This record gives sequence, structure tokens and C-alpha cells, in this order.
Amino acid sequence: MRTLAPWGGDLRREMERFFERLADPVWEPFEMAAGDWAPQLNVSETKDAMVVTAEMPGVDSKEIGIVLTGDLLTLKGVKEKETVEKEERFHRVERAYGAFLRSVRLPMAVDGSKVTATFKNGVLVVTLPKTPASK
Repeated sequence: MRTLAPWGGDLRREMERFFERLADPVWEPFEMAAGDWAPQLNVSETKDAMVVTAEMPGVDSKEIGIVLTGDLLTLKGVKEKETVEKEERFHRVERAYGAFLRSVRLPMAVDGSKVTATFKNGVLVVTLPKTPASK
């Protein structure tokens, strides 16, 4: 039988590992809309909370909106273009400006009444405590 299955049991183990990976939870892609740019997000989990960290350099904290609707967290705001009085001739422009909207569906229930947010050095951190049932 060895000549008919020269790979031995390795193929079977690889196939089992492949199908086990299919059962792993899959994150939905981040939803993006509105604007030419959007902040980059990290979504992490601690034993007590979900934490969403967003890079927003150059955004005024007064221009940021945070909305939690069920399990959907939405960050929105505006990054204003810096106006310069002097004449400039640009050779390269890579910085983006304008309105942004980012939404992420959370994988578990969170307590919307205890959500906190901090904004420091262009980084927004939103902490969303889990409900007792989610812990």
C-alpha cells in the first residue's frame, strides 16, 4: 500500500489542518466610505473589552465622531487641509485630506453605556467593555 500512497499519513494531517482552519472565526473586512482617505485601524480584545485604535495624524479631536449602533462602531471626521499663505510649487503630494468614515462590526456584544475614548498624539483609542454575557 505504501507505493500507492507514498506520502504516508502526511497528506491526511495536512487536509485535517486545512479543514480545521475553515472553522476559525473570520473577520469581516473593514467598511470604508466617504472621502479620499481613512484612518488605519487595529481591533484587539482583552479579557474585559474590545479596543479599537485608529491613527489620525493631523485630525483635530473636535472633528472626530464616534457612534456605536448595536455591534457596529463608526468613526467619522474631517482632516482639514493646511492652508499656506506663501506661494509654493509642489513636486510631490502624498498627504490626503477630507472627510472620512470607517465602520467595523464587533465580534461580540459590548456595553455601549461604558464606552471610553482617548485621543493623544494623533491616535484615537476607543475602549468598548464587553457585556457580562460576552466575557
